[in-house]
Amino acid sequence: MTSKKQRLASVDALRGFDMFWIIGGEALFLPLFTLTGWSVFAFGDQQMHHSAWHGFRFYDLIFPLFIFLSGVTLGLAGKTLRGQPLTVRRPAYRKAVKRLLVLIGLGIIYNHGWGTGIPPHLDEIRYASVLARIGFAWFFAAMIVWHCSVRTQYIIAAAILLGYWLVQTLLGDLTPAGSVNAWVDQHFLPGIHYQNRPYDPEGVMSTIPAIVNALAGVFAGRWLRQQQGQHSKILQGLAIAGVVCLLAAFLWHWIYPVNKELWTSSFALTTIGCSLLLLALFYLLVDVWKWQRFNTFFAVIGCNAILVYLGTSLLDWEFSSKSLFGGIAAALPQAGGALLLASGVVLLQWLVLRWLYKRGIFISP
Repeated sequence: MTSKKQRLASVDALRGFDMFWIIGGEALFLPLFTLTGWSVFAFGDQQMHHSAWHGFRFYDLIFPLFIFLSGVTLGLAGKTLRGQPLTVRRPAYRKAVKRLLVLIGLGIIYNHGWGTGIPPHLDEIRYASVLARIGFAWFFAAMIVWHCSVRTQYIIAAAILLGYWLVQTLLGDLTPAGSVNAWVDQHFLPGIHYQNRPYDPEGVMSTIPAIVNALAGVFAGRWLRQQQGQHSKILQGLAIAGVVCLLAAFLWHWIYPVNKELWTSSFALTTIGCSLLLLALFYLLVDVWKWQRFNTFFAVIGCNAILVYLGTSLLDWEFSSKSLFGGIAAALPQAGGALLLASGVVLLQWLVLRWLYKRGIFISP
């Protein structure tokens, strides 16, 4: 638990925007469409569901955007351990390993949060998780950044994307059962898989390209730090890099489809491009134009993002919303009641997070 920690406002706001959809924002579009009949809300609701297999929707971006932002904080820190004695490196290693293990443990708790608890038998536990992937991506990105030159970091990122592409296409196919991801998870991932699939969407192989999402965040964070105060240059660099990544991903998609479940390299590039453009947008709104209310609303969520994520598994916010607003909702038309209850879910979580935010309490592993 840390207090009064110095943070870049736009990064916290973007992280909060990312988590807003996790805490219930995705449920607002359908009742809004029912009330208004506006097609924009129907499109929004469609985007709030993951792609079935190949393809890309906005909801597919939420997970990789969080990984990207974890890398941005690494880049902003500008930390390196190259040439440092072991006595200096050891505390950093200890902290990194602790963070990784905590995220793996919290991921297991999240996986079994709505069930009957963590199973007593080790082979019945699902070890792979969103939080574990965030931990692994951050950990390996940190090791690369702390020990390699900037040029080597870019080479490693490119090698991971190209190598993963070759492994996936030469050693298997891009089907659920025939992918190399499925083979590796069946042989090397302990415990159970998500929904008993032949592969786990947060499995072993697909964690590797996620490291590049974190490294891309590092590159963006380093750019923000190096060009500090030069708003036009920062925005131009982020926008150009984002467009280049999206263009490369679009072209690559024709021979190597964008696929979140397998986290294909084209998917990694797509999400990196979107993340860079969103970071540019939030930097413009928050750090350049100083939209204070906009910033505060999302920063309240973003400063305790891990707590937000765990809360969606361990607490029944829908029950709390019905307990407080159910009577009013029942008196409204069905769509209006649904919108009120969905808004209540978001509001209750936001108020709890605002209480922490006002007191400078930021909880992170």
